[in-house]
Amino acid sequence: MTPVHLSHFTATSCLGYGNAATLAALRLQRSGLQPCQFETVHDLATHVGEVAGVDAVELPELLAEHDCRNNRLAWLGLQQDGFSDAVEAAIARHGRRRVGVFLGTSTSGILQTEQAYRRRDPASGALPDDFIYRTTHNTYSVANFVRTAFQLEGPAMVVSTACSSSAKVFASAARMLAAGLIDAAIVGGVDSLCLTTLYGFNSLELLSPEPCRPYDVHRQGLSIGEAAAFILLERPTVQLPADAVLLLGVGETSDAHHMSSPHPEGLGARMAMEAALKAAGLQPADIDYLNLHGTATPSNDAAEGQAVVALFGDRVPCSSTKGATGHTLGAAGGLEAIISALALQQGFLPGGVNTQQLDPAIPIQYLTVNRDSAARRVLSNSFGFGGTNCSLILGRAG
Repeated sequence: MTPVHLSHFTATSCLGYGNAATLAALRLQRSGLQPCQFETVHDLATHVGEVAGVDAVELPELLAEHDCRNNRLAWLGLQQDGFSDAVEAAIARHGRRRVGVFLGTSTSGILQTEQAYRRRDPASGALPDDFIYRTTHNTYSVANFVRTAFQLEGPAMVVSTACSSSAKVFASAARMLAAGLIDAAIVGGVDSLCLTTLYGFNSLELLSPEPCRPYDVHRQGLSIGEAAAFILLERPTVQLPADAVLLLGVGETSDAHHMSSPHPEGLGARMAMEAALKAAGLQPADIDYLNLHGTATPSNDAAEGQAVVALFGDRVPCSSTKGATGHTLGAAGGLEAIISALALQQGFLPGGVNTQQLDPAIPIQYLTVNRDSAARRVLSNSFGFGGTNCSLILGRAG
């Protein structure tokens, strides 16, 4: 594929607002996971990665009908690292019809519906008049929110393929750029905490009672987080600074092995990584770091580990950053792409947080401490329910 420039990006999660806070937490190997006290959830013994201050965010009048936790988190994320200014500059360069929006989410603004059901009319059961499904709960809501915020007129879409959602949007945007339909794209993902997610994963017995421990022999499950991750994609200019980050390859597969469990041998994961390498014109030996999907469930880590061993052996250093951020579901691909981009620019590989005793059955080179390294190319994995898999390869321009 033709490389695409990540001309601007910003991440907001439980690690903090923006890239500086994210980077500082990663360097200190500080986790943002805390015992769950979200909303009315006080009966689940688990930890979550909640973003502080989301409920206090006030949307501008233009966006009032989009008011819900997910869009408040999106608005908070858009204000960081001069991202909104970068989008406005791209609009000035390309025009409002030539900037697309491609975002991932899993549950969108479903919390708004959960709260609305508490306020139903006691006689008729009708939902309250101020509840607007179209601009809050609807999966498309977050893309419509961003499109409206910037008064864009180009294509806009939401990908909702569980945990691969905001990785797959890179592929959608890259295809539209290659086809000449757009000149820039806002990609990424926003997913916020809600009751459906917390109780749903609990019913699947996938929640860890302690902060999640990816690739640990005693891992017990995942910790749910929330995040807003935004990246501006554009075609590369003739001369880019050496630390500019490029999207070099994307690999997508669907193994359809099981509704919620990965293929036990990591078949779809391996095929996604192979497809990304092929798209980038690279070999496994060209990859300097792997940001693993690494949810800390027994089956996910075992399956992904098999796929990594099959392709890379134990040569490539790798880690999961979900011990720091939690699993941000539909925002995970975008968040971890940004973490990978920061690793490329800053010359360090983030060690996995909370992992105490590596699983000896998964013979990969898993980092438990940070490592200084001038990596040139990284691969980031995002694998979702139903076997929907996506791998991204990012690289430095120089």
